[in-house]
Amino acid sequence: MSKLKITIAVTGLNNTDNPGPGVPVIRSLKESSVFDVRIIGLVYETLEPGIYMEGLCDKIFLIPYPSAGSDELIDRIEEIHNREPINVLIPNFDAELFSFMKNEERLLKIGIHTFLPTMQQFQERDKDKLAEYGLKYGIKVPTSINLGSQSQIHEIKEKMDYPVMVKGQFYDAYMANNAEQVKQAFNKISAKWGLPVIIQEFVKGTEVNVIALGDGLGNTISAVPMRKQYITDKGKAWGGITLSDHHMLEITRRLIRQTHWKGGMELELIKTPRGEFYLIEINPRIPAWVYLAVGAGQNIPEALVKLALGHEVTPMESYSSGKMFVRYSYDIIVDLEKFETIAMNGEI
Repeated sequence: MSKLKITIAVTGLNNTDNPGPGVPVIRSLKESSVFDVRIIGLVYETLEPGIYMEGLCDKIFLIPYPSAGSDELIDRIEEIHNREPINVLIPNFDAELFSFMKNEERLLKIGIHTFLPTMQQFQERDKDKLAEYGLKYGIKVPTSINLGSQSQIHEIKEKMDYPVMVKGQFYDAYMANNAEQVKQAFNKISAKWGLPVIIQEFVKGTEVNVIALGDGLGNTISAVPMRKQYITDKGKAWGGITLSDHHMLEITRRLIRQTHWKGGMELELIKTPRGEFYLIEINPRIPAWVYLAVGAGQNIPEALVKLALGHEVTPMESYSSGKMFVRYSYDIIVDLEKFETIAMNGEI
């Protein structure tokens, strides 16, 4: 059976110590049994490692940051599409999703398919709304406070004990053991990601995660639980192992059923010594450890592309537990000419 030839544009090629999901998403798509993929890499920086990895992308284009404005970003996507027709676009950063969700119909009119959460789904799971989210969907969440200024820091000790987690709206999280450390983290996060800065109760336990894919109708197409084996100072998994945990799967399936979640997602949970689960975060897109799910038997990027194109997708019920991933770094030697080309021409 011949594969369907399609062109897929992917963002998030920053495969550093704070890796984006782009590279593993592309690796997953290249292993598809259904699609023969041509990959367009969309990058925000000229030093994103995915640019220089041989055999990864067929074409690479520089695109403007979402902070420059949705119109400017989408105009650039349309310009690229006119030259290199794109069938499916997979955004992989929280900060860019708003622009792509807002312009989903505009992209579809020119033939670019996406499969993203609705605006309501995206906004209601914001970190600063997690308490209301937990109450609405019957899931335990840590106590939290949204700080709009440093003057509110004194409120923390009235509601929770130290240590606490200090988090940005999109990225970054720091543990703080006292008010002074909260202040330092507040300054770093607010300067980078704006306000509010979220203070979250520290829940003692083991951090576990679930990668999942919802079809937008309440059905779970894929779900694979994982425990982080090694964590970087940025809180990123540098190693992990798939788990056989029916409770984690049930939490995920119930949440997707209740919210009718559309697209990829990652649930970040803490499992306490008493076996209770607390939801600490929902990432509204495919996470960087997606290739572990593929290795365990569920090719989530392939299924997402099928959904984006309107193909029928059967839920994937089984996966291999005890599969591990170990992330590694290596040096890529490239000619300066390649860097100069992407920097000067905005494409390569």
